[in-house]
Amino acid sequence: MSEVKISAESRSEFGKGAARRIRRDHKVPGVLYGHGSDPLHLTLPGHELLMALRTPNVLISLDIDGKTNELAIPKSVQRDPLKGFLEHVDLLLVKRGEKVTVEVPVHAEGELAPGGNLLEHVLVALPVEAEATHIPEAVTVSVEGLEAGASIHAKDVKLPSGVTLAVEEDAVVLQVLAAQAEEAPEGEETEAEGEADEASAEA
Repeated sequence: MSEVKISAESRSEFGKGAARRIRRDHKVPGVLYGHGSDPLHLTLPGHELLMALRTPNVLISLDIDGKTNELAIPKSVQRDPLKGFLEHVDLLLVKRGEKVTVEVPVHAEGELAPGGNLLEHVLVALPVEAEATHIPEAVTVSVEGLEAGASIHAKDVKLPSGVTLAVEEDAVVLQVLAAQAEEAPEGEETEAEGEADEASAEA
């Protein structure tokens, strides 16, 4: 996993008013915490942060006030529900060689067996434990040829070297649901039902 370098500024102003002023400058308020240290309130560049967060569990190298450098991963991201811009970000302080627990997106590849069955993502992200600088961006699972009733469990997912499950091995990740037969619209009868009713009337 590559590191993304971002310059950040420590801040001492808090509250909604301060946050609005920060966002007007196309920046994002954030907090860095972890390892028992006091939370450090930061101001981060909006565009650079937005681009970095396109990578799940991205490793961010923070240059804080041009004085200190810290490694962090995003822990919580708040976005405007309508416009989607970043409102606030919580960053977790990490160290090289340290194991962290994160959720990694699950990608399915391949075609299900014919029949119009549906693939359900029971877990859209798989909890794993990995070294902070080697977190996988995603895990890929093959569903090629799976039929209705088939399931893929956490223990069936192939993980990169050094990455272990942080969830029960028998937890269902994906499952194949049988295609549902289309029901006749309410108030309409099938042709067979109509013929049966006519025969009963004639009798």
